[in-house]
Amino acid sequence: MNFFYIKALHIIFVVTWFSGMFYLCRLFIYQREAFDKPVDEKSILLAQFEIMTRRLIYAITLPSAVITFVLGISLLLYYPFIPGWLWLKIFFVLLLFLYQASLHVIYQHHARKWFPYTSQQLRLWNEVPTILLISIVMLVVVREKISIVYGLVGIIGISTTIVFFINLYKKRRNSKN
Repeated sequence: MNFFYIKALHIIFVVTWFSGMFYLCRLFIYQREAFDKPVDEKSILLAQFEIMTRRLIYAITLPSAVITFVLGISLLLYYPFIPGWLWLKIFFVLLLFLYQASLHVIYQHHARKWFPYTSQQLRLWNEVPTILLISIVMLVVVREKISIVYGLVGIIGISTTIVFFINLYKKRRNSKN
């Protein structure tokens, strides 16, 4: 298959993988919040969220991750040597797979009706792929021209901004209660 077709498919499955991870963590937040509802409401919501979560993991997120991985390895075969920016991208992608594994652990906890994380903690965890996505896209587009210093400052700045807005949302939400 042509390099550009593989690359296009790789990008498509990266998008579906990310969308699955973003939505999966949102479902965990909803499950956690449903756990604190009255018994009748809680049982209905948790049952529905459990179905949605299982389908999202096994029908979208996990298959997309596997296909992304296979296509990524296929793309690596086109490089006679792996440039420095690509090694860094591979590192961030490995972090994404660890993040995916952490989501599966959270899923297993929720399946046993154990909710060890607050919705606030899950909201923060939901932003990890955003930071990794920005890092990976910047590396792929800018490549060797990217400055490590600017990259780190950018990641720290974006992370700080995200945490600020999550905390602002929490305060706003608490003031309504």
